[in-house]
Amino acid sequence: MSMQERLAQLEKYREKIKQGGGKKRIEKQHESGKLTARERIEAFLDPGSFTEIGVFVGESNFDKLENPGEGVVVGHGTVDGRLVYVYAQDFTVSGGSLSKAHADKICKVMDLALKNGAPCIGMNDSGGARIQQGVDALEGYGNIFYRNTISSGVVPQLSAILGPCAGGAVYSPALTDFIFMVDGISRMFITGPQVIKAVTGEDVSPEELGGALTHNQKSGVAHFMAESELECFEQMRTLLSYLPSNNMEEPPMADPVGPEGEPEEIMTIVPDNPNQGYDIREVLVRIVDAGSFFEVQPLFAPNGITAFARINGRPVGILANQPRVLAGCLDIDVSDKLARFVRFCNAFNIPLLTFEDVPGFLPGTNQEYGGIIRHGAKMLYAYSEASVPKITIILRKAYGGAYLAMCAKPLGADMVFAWPTAEIAVMGPDGAANIIYRKEIEAAEDPIAKRKEMADRYRDEVSNPFIACARGYVEDILDPRETRSRLIAALDALATKRESRPRKKNGNIPV
Repeated sequence: MSMQERLAQLEKYREKIKQGGGKKRIEKQHESGKLTARERIEAFLDPGSFTEIGVFVGESNFDKLENPGEGVVVGHGTVDGRLVYVYAQDFTVSGGSLSKAHADKICKVMDLALKNGAPCIGMNDSGGARIQQGVDALEGYGNIFYRNTISSGVVPQLSAILGPCAGGAVYSPALTDFIFMVDGISRMFITGPQVIKAVTGEDVSPEELGGALTHNQKSGVAHFMAESELECFEQMRTLLSYLPSNNMEEPPMADPVGPEGEPEEIMTIVPDNPNQGYDIREVLVRIVDAGSFFEVQPLFAPNGITAFARINGRPVGILANQPRVLAGCLDIDVSDKLARFVRFCNAFNIPLLTFEDVPGFLPGTNQEYGGIIRHGAKMLYAYSEASVPKITIILRKAYGGAYLAMCAKPLGADMVFAWPTAEIAVMGPDGAANIIYRKEIEAAEDPIAKRKEMADRYRDEVSNPFIACARGYVEDILDPRETRSRLIAALDALATKRESRPRKKNGNIPV
């Protein structure tokens, strides 16, 4: 066979693999409102940057291919000119089912991502294990899970759920850093509706059980929800713009941009009445670079905010209490959300900015029985463990254990600032007055007026921010309009922070 004949054969086989499950199955994929694996990769990466690898992995009889490409397309390309590795499961080939060769292709790009210090992006669209392969398919899943774990904290790992994801297949995305879902297309569950019906008698639709809204709002399994696949890819590209390629690099700097609005606007956002709520986002967008506020898990545990942003071009991780939801109290879900975000930012050298306005942990039997002690302890652990620059701004309430949990000085905060509206104390003025001044209140002719008087006294004498400042627990009390400039200065001063910890295999975080 001549070179020309061999090249013609090569092109024929390559084209056959590129056609995936064939024209009819590709049309069916499009009718379902879904892109094909190759279309997804092209839409996500910089145009023309994709290089496929492992093209011919799998069956060796290319004239009678049953599973072209083994149901997954893998390779590397760039996002904003930066190297990334990617795999996309091909639902047109045996429903994207995972064979041993399919898993080997995924493991190959995961290994390359780890060796070369580049993010790894998975696009999941699979009916699960290829049942005919039995234990070999399970072996494939196990190999992927192991690599997800070894890569964790070394290179960013992103998962897009772009179709069904059931049984063991959900655990690889769950081991990655962020999960993206598309409304109406994505599904994630361990056991599907039919199994649940058979075992428990419950009737539940696939969308209600494992759709994008369910996992973004109720379970907290997912982090982002998009209306379309193209919007999902744009979200993923945006997220990558804040992240270093690996844990040995610093996050990428951008051109500095001023904040939204006028400086004076920040003065009127926090109400004088400490019992009145407000939207903490209105404060945050007036401090960070305009257009850089990128919220993570906005629908889950909305009493706390987690977001990436930039300050003077420098990426930061922002954590904040949200006073308009549950008064900003810490509960089980928000403790999990904030603790995990802290640990991700620490792994990838992203400074932590904490904006505090917290009256305490949420009371109630549901919280206690659900393990709020254990979950709240995750925040104490995560903040204490983190060695990146940690800066805390106390806007208003900072009471009790929740004050500490939001990265107070004893948990290793490098700099703590307070606004003049800050109240830092073991508990709120009303509750404290009832305990400390109980006898005076009971003896008064008008107990209600006396209670208010004593609460105001406690606020003035005990919880005002000057006391914490005098003790050295707070660096300075800021005019709110100075917040951005002080943060810029603090981040510059902490840019070379180095902190060593005792050697250990791993700590034992309360999970």
